[in-house]
Amino acid sequence: MTIHKYILACTLLVALAVSSLVLGAAHVSIADLFRGDEHAYSIYVVSRVPRLLAIILAGAGLSVAGLIMQQIVQNRFASPSTTGTIDCALLGYVAGLIFLGGASQWMHLGVIFFFAVAGTLIFVKFLQRLQFKNAVLVPLIGIMYGNVISALTTFIAYKHDLVQTMSSWTVANFASVLQGNYEILYLAVPACVLAYLYARQFSAASVGESFAKNIGLDYQKIVFIGVILVAVSSSTVVMIVGVLPFLGLIVPNVVSLFMGDNMKRILPWTAYWGVILVLACDILGRLIIFPYEMPISMIISIFGGAVFIYLVLRDKANA
Repeated sequence: MTIHKYILACTLLVALAVSSLVLGAAHVSIADLFRGDEHAYSIYVVSRVPRLLAIILAGAGLSVAGLIMQQIVQNRFASPSTTGTIDCALLGYVAGLIFLGGASQWMHLGVIFFFAVAGTLIFVKFLQRLQFKNAVLVPLIGIMYGNVISALTTFIAYKHDLVQTMSSWTVANFASVLQGNYEILYLAVPACVLAYLYARQFSAASVGESFAKNIGLDYQKIVFIGVILVAVSSSTVVMIVGVLPFLGLIVPNVVSLFMGDNMKRILPWTAYWGVILVLACDILGRLIIFPYEMPISMIISIFGGAVFIYLVLRDKANA
């Protein structure tokens, strides 16, 4: 890419970030913050800056998680939301509420992470036993698997009177993000860095187990590392923000359409466009019924569903 395209990409990111910072029901400006206004300081430091950082971390983390998932299951329609990872993380969230009660965030995250890893490994192991892996069959099985987990989660939530609490987490919204309650999302940074370092191994695994073993890779180890990284990103986002559907599906696919399938090359751009998409959808959700907010998950669901249908129909063999 030329230097002009990098400058344009940075300009777009900065423009959306500034728009996110200045947009809100409270009438305060960045100038007020620099003048030392205490009300402006409270609004920006406690709410708007943490919200912006949470959007960046969630967008990048889930998009990269989707890219990893597509590599390890060898299917471009795979993502945390179409392979049961998000649903298993939500089950872990409900289990944490029941068994841990008022424990720390890290304890709850540990339970969510365990369920996300275990559930994703079960799905991956099942796929490895399938001899016929149609491009559309994998996400369909994943969605059915996720629905079974979701039904189990709802049953447990009903039994323990947690349906309302659980429902609030199934609709992602960054409005509740405040200073002190989002920092776990920073786990997305080492997850993305490790994904970049293991990019070549993930690409080799995407060709198949035989190829990976022929070039000296431990295929099952690479798959397990991929599942861990996907679970880390998915768990943190589910715990802090809620469920962001289709994000890990559409961003890697759209990026690969324009930039090819070299994972190491497209991973930074997958993270970048994930941030741009979430920022744009969040701003749109705050403008549609201003000064109230529309949950970002609704907007991403509409956009992501349309892109998913396009991607399926684009493959004429499965249209």
